[in-house]
Amino acid sequence: MQAAIAHIRSWLHRSFLEEKLNNVQGAILLVGGAAFLSVLMVVLGLKIGVALIGLFIGVPVMILALVDLRFGLAVILVLAFFVNFISKYTSFPVGTGLDALFFLMFFGMMVRVAQYRDWKMPKGPVTTIILVWIGYNLLQVLNPEAPSRAAWLYTVRSLAILQLIYFVAHYAFRSLQDIKQFLKVFIILAIIAAVYGLKQEYFGYNSREWAWLYENPRRYQLIVQWSRYRVFSLFSDPTTFGTVMAYGGTFCFILATGPFRKISRVVLVLGGLAMMLSMAYAGSRTPFILIPAALGLYALLNLSKQVIIVVGVLTVLGAGMIMKSTSNPVIYRIQSAFEPTTDASVQVRLENQEIVQPYIQSHPFGAGLGTTGVWGERFSPDFWLAGFPHDSAYVRMAVETGWLGLVIYMAIFFIAFQVSVFYYFRVRNPQIKIMYLGLAMITFILGMASYPQEVVTLLPNSIIYYVLLAIVVRLKDFDTDPEEPVVSVASQKPNRI
Repeated sequence: MQAAIAHIRSWLHRSFLEEKLNNVQGAILLVGGAAFLSVLMVVLGLKIGVALIGLFIGVPVMILALVDLRFGLAVILVLAFFVNFISKYTSFPVGTGLDALFFLMFFGMMVRVAQYRDWKMPKGPVTTIILVWIGYNLLQVLNPEAPSRAAWLYTVRSLAILQLIYFVAHYAFRSLQDIKQFLKVFIILAIIAAVYGLKQEYFGYNSREWAWLYENPRRYQLIVQWSRYRVFSLFSDPTTFGTVMAYGGTFCFILATGPFRKISRVVLVLGGLAMMLSMAYAGSRTPFILIPAALGLYALLNLSKQVIIVVGVLTVLGAGMIMKSTSNPVIYRIQSAFEPTTDASVQVRLENQEIVQPYIQSHPFGAGLGTTGVWGERFSPDFWLAGFPHDSAYVRMAVETGWLGLVIYMAIFFIAFQVSVFYYFRVRNPQIKIMYLGLAMITFILGMASYPQEVVTLLPNSIIYYVLLAIVVRLKDFDTDPEEPVVSVASQKPNRI
């Protein structure tokens, strides 16, 4: 009996681990599994069959994410990009699965911390301000002005709990190669989103996207403007899509000036151009203002003759396009971004801000999380701020968390930007230097975009931003001279269980 068991163990080890199912057994398993799933869908129905297939795929993915945090971060990023796209085709709670994966990874990190007795927190001002923000939002449950505790429970996740991914990412990145791999995944996903946005522009929406568009009158009014259909790609709205394309394209162009392989630089330039074009078709006016601002900041941080000439030429061309009269709705949308005094929506936003300013000034802790917008209409419909169209992350923070919360929230952007610029001028490795410049630009763009829009609390920005903050803090740890070997810290603190 023992000999038989030993033989079976030896066979399993050889078939699965050594040969990795690249054998007859693997072919039989593949064909048998496909046949089994086909029968399952015929017998149980398409929805149940697809759900079971998702279960068969999802469970191994979650196990791998628990075992390897770097893989888990990549999976979370992919889901963050595709969660709204998938929701147009199925009612399966992909967002809930994303939350479950996130908490599973955080649990896995805590297991590693306990196993290796590595209780040290990441140090620095970025970590401090994030901890202050998380603690402040948790204490908001005690806010006496809040009309609903249930609203706090629903909104604290996106404002505070999700920021724990910063600590997971900081722990997961053990080498410069780990960071490069994550950035590659981000850039590839951004290029896919850009290409799909161009597909929507040139070939139109598919049938499910048309149905999704007509489901909600507000959604239709947002997307159909100036007699054209704006593109939203994989995301929930054109504004989120345009913002991702703005900082994604800027990041690609900046990396393309770095010391990378020629083929990589070509891909970065082409990807950046695709993102800029998709951003234009998205029709969100905020990114049109952010790009010139980021270009000016880039020139300020790179005071060289070549950069000043290029920025000057682009500025003249951009000014000419803005001043030129046109009947093209895409160009007209871009031109309108630089004429806020003539835009009715801007005036409405300014009037709304004037209405809440006295309340903000007299309530340093705010009205409580979830008291404005959709959550306010759901949980406290009788409260005077319920349904208030804040239209801005900063206005929302000022109303819901008070001017004190607004200061803390804005400090996250400022400190992250300051740290990025600080190390940009001090690191020696040219690849790390150019990455810090790109991260500074992303932080600047998201910080600026948070005034006219609410961007960081929405997917995929909420995942991207806080992982990038971990990269801002972690990159300097791998800084070496180009001639020196890069030493990984993976051997000191294992990434796997």
